[in-house]
Amino acid sequence: MNKPLKIVYLSTFPPRECGIATFTADLTAAMDDLLAPAIESRVAAINFDDIQRYYYPRKVIFQMNQYSEQEYIETAQKINAKNEVKLVNIQHEFGIFAGKHGSYVVSFLEALEKPSVVTFHSVLPSPDAELKETVRAIAAKASGLVAMTNLSKEILAREYAIAEEKISVIPHGIHSIPYTSSAKPKSALGFAKKSSLLTFGLLSRNKGIEYVIEALSEVVKAYPDILYIVLGVTHPNVLKEEGESYRKFLIQKVHDLGLSSHVNFYNEYVPLDKLLHFLRAADIYISTSLDPNQAVSGTFSYALGTGRPVISTSFAQARELVTSEAGLLVDFRDPAAYAKAMIQLLKDPVLREQLGKNAYFRTRNMTWENVALEYSKLFSKYSKDIAEVSEHKKIPRINLSHIFHLTDDFGIIQFARLSAPDISSGYTLDDNARAMIVACLCYAKLGGMFKAFDPERQKSELLKRIEVYLRFIEFVLGEDCLFCNYVRPDRTIDSELNKKDSLDDANGRAFWALAVVAAAGYLPEGTRQKARLLLRKNLEKYSMPESPRAVAFYIKGIYLLLKNTREDENQDIKKLLVTHCDRLLSLYRGASSGEWQWFESYLTYSNAILPEALILGHELTGNSEYLDTGITALDFLISKTFVSGIYVPIGQDGWHHKFGERRYFDQQPEDVSAMVCALSTAHSITGREGYKKLMHEAFNWFLGDNSLKQVVYDRATGGCYDGLGERNINLNQGAESITSYLLARLAIIQAGRGILR
Repeated sequence: MNKPLKIVYLSTFPPRECGIATFTADLTAAMDDLLAPAIESRVAAINFDDIQRYYYPRKVIFQMNQYSEQEYIETAQKINAKNEVKLVNIQHEFGIFAGKHGSYVVSFLEALEKPSVVTFHSVLPSPDAELKETVRAIAAKASGLVAMTNLSKEILAREYAIAEEKISVIPHGIHSIPYTSSAKPKSALGFAKKSSLLTFGLLSRNKGIEYVIEALSEVVKAYPDILYIVLGVTHPNVLKEEGESYRKFLIQKVHDLGLSSHVNFYNEYVPLDKLLHFLRAADIYISTSLDPNQAVSGTFSYALGTGRPVISTSFAQARELVTSEAGLLVDFRDPAAYAKAMIQLLKDPVLREQLGKNAYFRTRNMTWENVALEYSKLFSKYSKDIAEVSEHKKIPRINLSHIFHLTDDFGIIQFARLSAPDISSGYTLDDNARAMIVACLCYAKLGGMFKAFDPERQKSELLKRIEVYLRFIEFVLGEDCLFCNYVRPDRTIDSELNKKDSLDDANGRAFWALAVVAAAGYLPEGTRQKARLLLRKNLEKYSMPESPRAVAFYIKGIYLLLKNTREDENQDIKKLLVTHCDRLLSLYRGASSGEWQWFESYLTYSNAILPEALILGHELTGNSEYLDTGITALDFLISKTFVSGIYVPIGQDGWHHKFGERRYFDQQPEDVSAMVCALSTAHSITGREGYKKLMHEAFNWFLGDNSLKQVVYDRATGGCYDGLGERNINLNQGAESITSYLLARLAIIQAGRGILR
């Protein structure tokens, strides 16, 4: 087995209390989530001196004294000696490197023989000659550079004369957490009846917290329930030089102004989970930097990413990210401006909520998953070895939390507002059929692929949901033995909507789902018997649907029944299979031409289900025309949807008509899922490795290989976003999206084993 490749990060690292250390811990964790075990992160940790040491995790393989230039050189030489190390990423902050303006980094780069990328956490405008010389020397020796804001890139190019093409902009990462209001987190922390303001970070005199405290004197007159929380220890360097003098100064100011019941100091370096809890409990986050040139603030980024409305001084990053739709900017050292901004937000809870949501929506490209994607692509640019391996992304373990979250005792709820179930949307047969297929397939394959795996509990939870979905399907079976699709939130059939829309696809999916249950020998016999009964009832009044996709769903269901019944029992069902496959053949002959090898005169949604159905039909009948047509149509669809190594679904904002313009946006998880499953089937039956490769490329649409270069699967909730627009992701996480993702995820696991068929 090949040894994993390594990327070494030169940086401070926890347990050293430092913002750069926290950043590097988060970045390396995200990179390992994306690329391990093929590529692993390792750290060359910077210590304050030879005496002060830390008990580092195993990820740290080198340590160096930041004041010893010789150790910079020796560390570079040790990295050179490790063949498995393919690139070094230097997390650059002037305060953690010694030499004039941190010039010892240049000595490290001069000795280094590996490709290198330098991430600039600070970019100072109007540099003097020595500073400019040092930064330009770093840029000259590095393979590539990262700035965290567009403004920082502009300064590096304009004032340091560094070539723009050498500078990539990758934002500071944020943690992917569901959006919530502050009510429950505040209650858990014990200040439910307070209007809570929060500032957190390492304390030092450049934080400007005293100006917020002075502003509170005015604010508490109108809002006596206000509580301002200052969370964080004093910066270690400050503590060493002046002790707790700044904290004592702030506390004395609180007493002098009579604000003791309105300000709380938490003098602790909090772990991530506790920090995020405090952020979620904040009604307003206050960013207080006194440095107008501060390029980036991790604390500020985290606050925006949590969905908190922000009041901030106008330092560099804030000027770029805080528009009037995401927060309020105030002047430096201006208590009156702080007071005005606080009062404006406190008196208008609707505005406060909207600003917070806007901040949340606008920062989804900054989640650590997306930041890791960008770093991976950049590192691949400078290392052929990393490029070859990083194509194979680490696939997340299956997480059923969101599908369980959307399911109540009646069925799976159709839509969500962000990740919260939206019961006003009601229920559909389409979604419950998909959910039942997913639950059955997961029940069959419990194992280490599941997140938070507990076999017995998982089996119990899955069986409970299978029964719920099955009861729902039974509920919507009409007197004519056809299924209705739409059910209102009050759990009554929506007759008007069911009459308005075609029910073909919903009935086809229901048939497929019932066949999955009926064929599942691992399920209780009573459950399978109910599914068989519903299938028989449906077939009593069955007639060929008009929708080609419905025909394909029926083929998938019939295929399963034939694979799991005795030969003497399945003659009638086999005739049904042939009838349906012939129907697809007829459609293909009628619509296809030399340059348009398809079943209709347009490509719409779930397209790949059509060729997949014919390929399955061939496996059971041996009809070569089914296979030839299925493969020809699948290859045609591949030619229309794979662009420069990524899968680009047909856009639902207008489809792709035979003689019209192909639409690219409003891409849906359902279409990606259909392609992944079809490629899995094609690979299994034909043995062509190219289909397996394309299957992974299509699945990677969920993991960031898409038009927006953003992750669509939400690891935090276990949900999946509802689609990709031209500029933004639809952040709602409805039932269709998560069930589609999970079907594709199962296809990846079971490629070549036939479980989805």
